[in-house]
Amino acid sequence: MSFTVRLELPPEVEQRLRREKSDIAEDVKEAYAVELFRRGKLSHYELSSVLSLSRLETDAYLKLHKVYEGSLTNEDVEADYQTLRRLHLKKP
Repeated sequence: MSFTVRLELPPEVEQRLRREKSDIAEDVKEAYAVELFRRGKLSHYELSSVLSLSRLETDAYLKLHKVYEGSLTNEDVEADYQTLRRLHLKKP
C-alpha cells in the first residue's frame, strides 16, 4: 500500500531545490521517515525498509543526520524540567 502527498512550494523555491536535487519527492520521503523514527513511530527495521538500506547503512544514515536511537525528545526534556522544577520548589 502506498499513498501520495502533495507539497506546494512557491515556484522560485521549487526551482532552486530542483537545481540542487531533481528528486524532491525522495528527499521528502526520507525526511518524513526519519522524523517518524525520531518520534518512535517507526522502528529501526521499518526505517531501513523505507530507505531501502541495510541495518549498518541505516545506522550510518542516522549518524550523518545526527539522529541517535533512544535519544531524548523535546517532550522528554520538558517533562524532566517540570519534574526538577516541582522538586526544587518543594525544598525547605
